[in-house]
Amino acid sequence: MQSKNIRRLTAAALLTGLAGVAQAHPGHGATSLMEGLSHPFGLDHLLAMVAVGVWSVCALPQGKAWQGPATFLLALVASAALGAAGVSLPFLEQGVALSVVLFGAMLVLARQPMPTAIGLGLVAAAASLHGLAHGAETPATGFAGYAAGFLLTTAALHTGGVVAGLGIRRALAGRSGWALGGLGALLGTAGLVLFGQLAA
Repeated sequence: MQSKNIRRLTAAALLTGLAGVAQAHPGHGATSLMEGLSHPFGLDHLLAMVAVGVWSVCALPQGKAWQGPATFLLALVASAALGAAGVSLPFLEQGVALSVVLFGAMLVLARQPMPTAIGLGLVAAAASLHGLAHGAETPATGFAGYAAGFLLTTAALHTGGVVAGLGIRRALAGRSGWALGGLGALLGTAGLVLFGQLAA
């Protein structure tokens, strides 16, 4: 019982600490390949990418896990182009933070039947928020290198999520629902902390 409480306190402290160092989109450079490669390690994007990979393995039909990351990347690119053209939404940063909460909820419900089209539609909607936010950061020069780096790291994080999802499914078998529920709850909490920081 005591070890359970210690694990909970540790997880809460870790989430709070991580959220404190990585707000949704702090000021950063957006003009080089290296900046593009490093930017997705911001907490909101990192959590969302890994969650999409895990969810895709656990919720989509077998052999179709690639559809979640592919949907996210396509929606990200399309909406980034719109963002670069000046399209925006009110409270966009808050929406990006809430997309992390959405993915947390999707992980909690991953073992429940959900039509594939609805799940991928939610992934595309969340990706569009991320894309609009990043497209709005488009500089006058150097964006191609930044975008290439950003997409490479995004794809790598998706892959990491897929590998994690496969590991959860294989190692935990019948208990994978509990693991996904716990992971989803942690993810949702992190998203709410990010949202709270933006709303403060």
